[in-house]
Amino acid sequence: MKKTLTLLASILVSQLFAQSALGDAIGTVLDSDSKQPMEYVKAFILDQGKKYQAITDKDGRFRISAIPAGKYNVFLVFGRDTSQNYLVDIPIESYGNIGSVEFKPKGVMKDEIVVKERLRLRMGELPTPELTEKDIKHNPNKFSVATMATQMSSEIKMADDGELMFRGARKGDMIYVLDGVKLQDVYNVPSCSINRMMVYTGGLPAKYGDTLGGAIVVETYGYFDLLRQRAD
Repeated sequence: MKKTLTLLASILVSQLFAQSALGDAIGTVLDSDSKQPMEYVKAFILDQGKKYQAITDKDGRFRISAIPAGKYNVFLVFGRDTSQNYLVDIPIESYGNIGSVEFKPKGVMKDEIVVKERLRLRMGELPTPELTEKDIKHNPNKFSVATMATQMSSEIKMADDGELMFRGARKGDMIYVLDGVKLQDVYNVPSCSINRMMVYTGGLPAKYGDTLGGAIVVETYGYFDLLRQRAD
């Protein structure tokens, strides 16, 4: 009995350590010609057959989350077969920063690639549209997640009673996802705590697939977000 309890305790401790021994990789990508931020650049890390990835925003920034602590190469890709990589050291419960790097894909028409990525967003391969904390801060409707959602997509309508309708689906046939948890509403979430907000009006991933309408995904500030803000 004692051996069983000891074994269970060891497994629990190892699992807890494995969950906490994670960090983020961050950085900013600039166009090597114009020195301006590059949007839609793919950033990814490969580790023992697993792929951790993100895509740069309009400020050229990316964040790859929940990576086991260690040293990795961050690959930056823009278009087909055009990649560069940068070494990053990710500590436990913190972040590794490759800093601001200049990026110049070889033999790629930048405008053409941006158009292709935007088409992919519309088809639902990535959450779109998206509001960042900067957008929400200056939004006159920041105290109502539902109202902001109707402004983000013409496919979302609000009924007289405040219920949302997605692309002709029945009223209320949608879900809210707050930090990965499915809810019926998020009316009590302070706008100042929202890091970003996204809407799916079609092509829902399997994890949101128990609705015929759409999904409003809200992510609040986490430990690493606040840590990065302090560092900036």
